[in-house]
Amino acid sequence: MSDACTLQRCLSYVETQLENRGKTPRAPVAPTITISRLTGSGGIPIAESLAAYLQQHRPSQPAPWTVFHRTLVERVLSEHNLPAKMAEYIPEDRVSYIQDTMEELLGLHPSSASLVTQVTHTILGLSELGNSIIIGRGANIILAQCPTAFHVRFVSALERRIQRVQADKGISEAEARDFIRREDSGRERYVRTNFDADIADPLGYHLVLNTEWLTVEQAAELIGLAVLRKFPLN
Repeated sequence: MSDACTLQRCLSYVETQLENRGKTPRAPVAPTITISRLTGSGGIPIAESLAAYLQQHRPSQPAPWTVFHRTLVERVLSEHNLPAKMAEYIPEDRVSYIQDTMEELLGLHPSSASLVTQVTHTILGLSELGNSIIIGRGANIILAQCPTAFHVRFVSALERRIQRVQADKGISEAEARDFIRREDSGRERYVRTNFDADIADPLGYHLVLNTEWLTVEQAAELIGLAVLRKFPLN
């Protein structure tokens, strides 16, 4: 699915949810699922399959289940009236403290702390709408006390993750290994720096899945069954 198509789908989701929000009586907030993952463990494909599974088994919801990943950045920029070029400053990582401070003083961009705050507000807003699957950005920590949130983490053996990244990006084994190292380090640093937490702590999740031996569909079904069981319709 193209980025433009995914963004349009996310914007449609938000518009539909906000329309339904004004109706009375208001329906109970639907669940929000957060996904944390090791690079190459199948995060995005499983999330998309999970959205389809939940939509199939809970079709009466007012808005379709929607995955927020790359488009979460665009949503933040739109919500907070930031220019599109700010996207490069909202990765799941942060530049060095010195570089960040100098660029902020020079007026090149808001501080990393300010941008993370805006991302956090967006994630909290999505949790109030429900029917959303949020990948990364420390969402499980931000929504740790949210009663309608379900937190999942994907892990997998390094060699299997290297194979997935190679196939996905068409790069060499060495390049895939380096890409995984940089991505995982960035995600760990993002969570540690901004939330003083360990991204790999299993107690931060309702479910930790080893995706090495699971197909995308099997992983999505396992999560979907757990979510439907935890949040039954009244």
